[in-house]
Amino acid sequence: MNEAVDVLIRADHPPTYAHAGDAGADLCSTEHVVLEPGERALVPTGVSFALPDGYVAFVVPRSGLATKHGITVLNSPGTVDAGYRGEVRVTLLNTDKNKAYTVNPGDRIAQVIFMRVSRANFIRVETLPGSDRGESGFGSTGYGAAHSKG
Repeated sequence: MNEAVDVLIRADHPPTYAHAGDAGADLCSTEHVVLEPGERALVPTGVSFALPDGYVAFVVPRSGLATKHGITVLNSPGTVDAGYRGEVRVTLLNTDKNKAYTVNPGDRIAQVIFMRVSRANFIRVETLPGSDRGESGFGSTGYGAAHSKG
């Protein structure tokens, strides 16, 4: 069984989970917005909440909107810190090169995922311990099963 966290919320239409076991709860728009090709907009959800200390909410795209219409969350994941009490707004981006996309009030536009987080204690050192990867960066592990490191 999944552990649930109590989240205090102010909303006319709280986020909802579509299926048992879903990680993300759907956030809905409260406004009519037309996203032209390549355009972005900050879309209100009418949702404000208070997270317990040690928790964060991540706002992420809905896979169906991304696949079918090219609509994504620009700064995904959008981070909602435990101390934030304002309205959750979602920066949507229309990646379709040709078609506008219309968002209506009540449309599911993103998902919110609640997670525990740890804070880091930063410890200054002169050198870092070694690792198998070392300083190898982007693309260092190859691009597919047929390609090897190198």
